[in-house]
Amino acid sequence: MSVVLTKSRCINTIKCYGNYALSRLGLVRFTHMPTFVSVEPASVCQLRCPECPVGMKYGSKGGQKKEDPYMRRSVWVKVLEEIKPYAHTVQFYFQGEPLLHKELNRMIYEANKYGLYTIVSTNAQAMTEELAMDLVGAGLDRIIISMDGLTDESYQAYRIGGSLEQCKKAICYLREAKKNLESSIRIEIQCLRLKTNEHEWKAFKQQYKSLGADRLVFKTAQLYNYAEGHPLMPSAPRYSRYRKGEDGLYHRKNLHRGCFRVWSGVVVTTTGEVLPCCYDKSHSYAYGNIMDKPLAELFSNEKARAFRMAAEQEKPQICQECWR
Repeated sequence: MSVVLTKSRCINTIKCYGNYALSRLGLVRFTHMPTFVSVEPASVCQLRCPECPVGMKYGSKGGQKKEDPYMRRSVWVKVLEEIKPYAHTVQFYFQGEPLLHKELNRMIYEANKYGLYTIVSTNAQAMTEELAMDLVGAGLDRIIISMDGLTDESYQAYRIGGSLEQCKKAICYLREAKKNLESSIRIEIQCLRLKTNEHEWKAFKQQYKSLGADRLVFKTAQLYNYAEGHPLMPSAPRYSRYRKGEDGLYHRKNLHRGCFRVWSGVVVTTTGEVLPCCYDKSHSYAYGNIMDKPLAELFSNEKARAFRMAAEQEKPQICQECWR
């Protein structure tokens, strides 16, 4: 099922674009609600990806464990109740692995029931034949499978602790469920452009359909401690987010002002914190908690206004690492 564009959703989207356009002219107005929301079903992950703060902290072989790593039903119900008149999309992912939430299919079904477009991004390690049927049967519109290599060596260079074979099985399960349930779900493979897999990019383009995917998307990688170079940085500068400056150090490309994303959506964490965007991985710029105040109030409160104005000048640290 695709998104249902109700009158209130269309008006809200128009207001969002209008308010953002006015902000570029120095006229700040907040008369709209988020057009999309990213919810975090789980804040833990089984893998230990080297550039992921969650994987390094909470992976199956990592260190500490979170006490409350899964979104409580009360949080999800509150989010859905507030966004269903205005938003058109719900993304079920933030930092952790969404398939670890035991009621993910129920959450998707409930969002789908209100005509919201639903997306899941996953490492697919927890996918089973039964779960694939549940997710597709719940009406999931799009699923993104992270697959950063076509061999065990290249895949596990980044997806530490993961199985390439399991990724392939997951796509087969989803493809079969799509066929059996006559679903229109889009199955997408996403590949990070890394030094460790650059020799396979051409093969990815040739093989993704035979693997069972409908679409292939290459994505540049966010790296930490990149100033002096990084072993995961691709050989060709055009495929990296960073370029070497005259000082001999690497700097982020494409610095520019303005960010439509923080005007059009928010992230809601497992505990209900409302964040400006997916780059706020440490929850440093939270607007507040949806369990304490309505989303409508949080979306346009002083913290939200201050962040958006600062983002215009690329001042927040998370904006310095963003890739838009």
